[in-house]
This record gives sequence, structure tokens and C-alpha cells, in this order.
Amino acid sequence: MQRSAVLRYGLLGLPLAFGALPIYLFVPDFYSRSALLNLTMLGWILLGTRLADAIADPLFGWLIDRVSKPRFLTMALIPFALGFIALFHPHADVDPALWLVGSLLACTLGFSAAMIAYQSWGGDLGEYTHVRLRLTGAREGFGLIGVVLASVLPSLLSEDPLQGLKLSVWVFMPLLAVAAWVTLRLRTKSIAPATAASGFWKSLGEVLGDRVYRRLVGVFVANGIASAFPATLFVFFVADVLGAQPMTGMLLGLYFLSAALGVPLWVHLSSSIGRPKAWLWAMLLAIMAFAGAASLGAGDWPLFALVCVGSGLAMGADLTIPASLVADLGEGQGRTASYFGIWNLIAKFNLALAAGVALPLLGWFDYAPGQGGNPQVLVMTYVLLPLSLKLCAMVLLWRWREPLAFKN
Repeated sequence: MQRSAVLRYGLLGLPLAFGALPIYLFVPDFYSRSALLNLTMLGWILLGTRLADAIADPLFGWLIDRVSKPRFLTMALIPFALGFIALFHPHADVDPALWLVGSLLACTLGFSAAMIAYQSWGGDLGEYTHVRLRLTGAREGFGLIGVVLASVLPSLLSEDPLQGLKLSVWVFMPLLAVAAWVTLRLRTKSIAPATAASGFWKSLGEVLGDRVYRRLVGVFVANGIASAFPATLFVFFVADVLGAQPMTGMLLGLYFLSAALGVPLWVHLSSSIGRPKAWLWAMLLAIMAFAGAASLGAGDWPLFALVCVGSGLAMGADLTIPASLVADLGEGQGRTASYFGIWNLIAKFNLALAAGVALPLLGWFDYAPGQGGNPQVLVMTYVLLPLSLKLCAMVLLWRWREPLAFKN
């Protein structure tokens, strides 16, 4: 496949990731610091909406395997965009909890449907493992650029972080329109649905019956939850442990820029030593880098910047290697979207569990954003729990490295 086609496919990843970051990272801070909702209520709402969103993913995957993936992708972008606008512009006359639930469901369901169609379309486009790895790398590379923009743009648009978030929405809309136009005009061969005769439950059972896929999911669960806790609490850690809230955007940008720079490194290393071994090296790098955050305190944001660089480089592998493995497995069975539907359900479960456990846990120990409380429990939840889970993921990946070293 020509490089231009790979880049055109990957471009849509930029606005999709630009919109996803505020949904999963900034929403708790936005609604708590705006005094709209308390942390406990936020935690339950995020848990409930993310679980509802996750449950829909296998159904989306089953449907997408039976229709035109680009057409389904186009339709899914509409509720994603409208929900994103509503999410950061709550109406004063509507109960904040109801507004958050409604806008989150529209935004996340639209995003989920779009991502499954987009990911599985890439799996269909690539005829060989190395091509799918390039397509995945392009998608995630552009996505990380989008995340960097979403991280730093609010602080550039306004000194008030909350106002900056509201303004960044109006940058997102033209980005999405242009990228969708470029990507969806990509000419592709027609691929007939290979599983049209299978019902939903039969298709679900066949996917879950794939032993290699189940092992990959086991690694992904441990590794994904390890990443989800810091993602949920990053803003709180920077503000209340490091005392560096104005540096939040810069640190996030540095983290995701490092991840973007790491993508070609992990793609190359995967081609050289195999994807499981490359992923193991990335996990080791993440553990070594992130362990340093446990000893940081007020004013230590320059040292935390080094943590962001190391863990960001490792994140490039988390975004690229497992997704390319899923694409290979799904394409081999003729049901790429179904494989990604279940995969994305697990990813949402990881985030939902992190939000549903971490935020109420912090509230239980009297931590409140910007009001002091108990920062030690924040350090424990942000650093120590993820490190233990990352070690579990590394052990599982080492144990199953040989069956996961397949190629299509």
C-alpha cells in the first residue's frame, strides 16, 4: 500500500483522539471544579455511562461486519460531534447530572461506533501483517497528535482552563470535517461481509472461542486498568500533589508527544523481534519510568516531565502493538469489527472501573480537588496500584509470548 494511502487513512485518527481526550480525562475536573457535581456523583455517572457505552460495542461490531464500514463511520460521526459540543456547554436550566448523562451517551456511543468502524476498516485494508501494522501506526500516530493538540490547546486559548475547554470545541469541529472528508474519499476495494449468516450471539461465541484472542484480552485487561487509573487522576495529581496546575497542558502534551514519537520505534522493533517481545520491553520501560512518580511532591513538575517522557514512549507500544494483533486475528476469521467491538468493550471496562473505583475511593478518604484533604491516597491510587497491575500484565505477556507471536 502506498504511503499516501496509509497517511490518508490515519488522518481521521487526529480529530477522533482530539475529541476523546476531554471525554475521558477532563470531564471529571470540568464538572467538579465548576461546582456542578461532587466526586461521588461524578464517579457513579462515569461508571454507569461508560458501562452502557461498553455494552454496545459488541453489537456495533456485529452490525459493522454486515455493512459498509466507511458509510457506518460517516453516520457515527454525527452524534459524536453533537454530543461533544453539548458536553462542555451545559445548559443552566437543566440538571447537571441529566445533562452529563445525555451528552456523554451521545458522545461516547457515537465515538465508539466510529472507532470500531474505523479500526476494522483498517484491518480490511491491510492484506498482510506488516501493512496492518503500518495502518495501525498511522492511525495511532495521528491520534496522538490529536491528543497533544487537545492537551495544550485549552491553555493557549484562555488562561481559565474551563473556558479554554469550551473554546477548544470550536477548533474540533472543522478538524473533524476536514479529516473525515480526506479519509472517507480513500478508494478501497469492496469487501463482502463474511459472517452475514451468523446471529449476534453465535458471532460473539465464535470470537470469544478464539483461545489466542482470550489470552491477548487477559494481558490487555491488566495492562489497560494499569493505564486507566493514571488517565483518570492525572489532572488531580498535577494540581494537588505537584502544585503545578498551570503546567497540566504542557505535561500532557509532552506525554502524548513522546507516545507519538515512540510509535515508529515500536513498529520497527516489532518487525525486528516480534510484537510480544517489543511489547514486553515497552512495559518494562513504563514501570521504570512511572515508579519515580511515587516520591514526587510540590514543585517537582520538572522531574515529573521526565516521567511523562518515559511512560509516554512506552504508551506508543500499548496503542500500536495490541491493536495490530486484534486486526490480524479478526481478519483471519472474517469478522474484524466483531473482534474490535469486544476489544473496545474491554477498553471501556478498564476506564469505567478506574473511574468508578478511584473517584469514590478518593472521596471516601476525604480528598477533594483543590481543597487539600489526603494527598497520600491520591499518590497510592495514581502510582502504586497501576505499577502492581502493570507487573501482572508483564507476567501474563511473558507466559503467553509464543502463541501471541503469530503472523497473518
